[in-house]
Amino acid sequence: MKRIIAVGLTAMCAATGAWAQSSVTLYGSLDAGVAYVSNVAGGTKWMAEQGNMQPDRWGLKGVEDLGGGLHAIFQLENGFATTTGAMSSPGTLWNRQAYVGLSSDQIGTLTLGHQTPFNFDVLGPLSTGYLAASWFAFHPGNIDELADTSIVPFNNSVKFRSTSFSGFSVGAMMGLGNTTDFATGRTLSFAASYANGPFKAGAVYSNEHNQTPSIVTTGITNFQGMTAANYTADKMENMGAGLSYQFGNLLVHGLYTRVKLDNPGYSSTYQSYDAGANYQFTPFNSVAGGAATTSFDGHRWTQFEIGDIYALSKSTQVYVNALYERAGSNTDAAFFTAGVSNSRNQTIFLTGVHHSF
Repeated sequence: MKRIIAVGLTAMCAATGAWAQSSVTLYGSLDAGVAYVSNVAGGTKWMAEQGNMQPDRWGLKGVEDLGGGLHAIFQLENGFATTTGAMSSPGTLWNRQAYVGLSSDQIGTLTLGHQTPFNFDVLGPLSTGYLAASWFAFHPGNIDELADTSIVPFNNSVKFRSTSFSGFSVGAMMGLGNTTDFATGRTLSFAASYANGPFKAGAVYSNEHNQTPSIVTTGITNFQGMTAANYTADKMENMGAGLSYQFGNLLVHGLYTRVKLDNPGYSSTYQSYDAGANYQFTPFNSVAGGAATTSFDGHRWTQFEIGDIYALSKSTQVYVNALYERAGSNTDAAFFTAGVSNSRNQTIFLTGVHHSF
């Protein structure tokens, strides 16, 4: 009997040790407020806005220690609207991310599933939309994939990110179309990043097939012989580079992105120049702003953003933003997802509250 009890206690201790090496984290973000848009199809628009400072989302992250610096990991993330409770992609539960993989402290991380591209991972954090914390400040149409919308993540993808070697990290990613034609729906991407003290930099190149960028949100109705709402690019080359530097309480940043969209008989280029600065006045209050100019198929949009963020706690912030966009002579202003103006000008004022857990 004593032997049986001893064996049982040993097994219980071993099980407790095994559970101690694993963890699952529930996390999320809720963001809602009120916005005024000066011109949408010729009229002013008051609206309940959501996901401005950070996208509304919730998810699960898990890690299991396998020993020797090797870990099993997973992440499941769903985007939704705080204002309505609806999922960002109806019928798709884990619409932002869903992957499983292995992570080595010495080599890097290999993951498989539905995953964000390097433009979002590496270039997005160097943009005004991210650093000035305003969804509407991402570039028209988000064709350079800096924000995570439902059409941005790569499906059926294999992704590798190396550990940092003296500040340098590299990555490669492939998404498979899962058809008998290997090129159909295939995505291929490479990234390099560097971080050392106050300095950060990154560069990305992606080759994507049969993608459906959201051109219709730019106000363009017909593109490359198709209606913009039904447009599919046979091939997209998506590239960019950016950097940031922290001078005490002042952060400055700059970013360039370029996307080439090809179909038989057509080739168009989308490119953006983006720069801005953040200043931390107190531990609780910061002001951030920036400007970007985007050209695309004979159209141009130039936009400016400034905002103030006040932290009530580590998890809760209140904010105000003001944005202005001026379009080219043959173009309507169109802040990303705000609605298309019927003139060259569009202004947005908004305020809201953000909470993360």
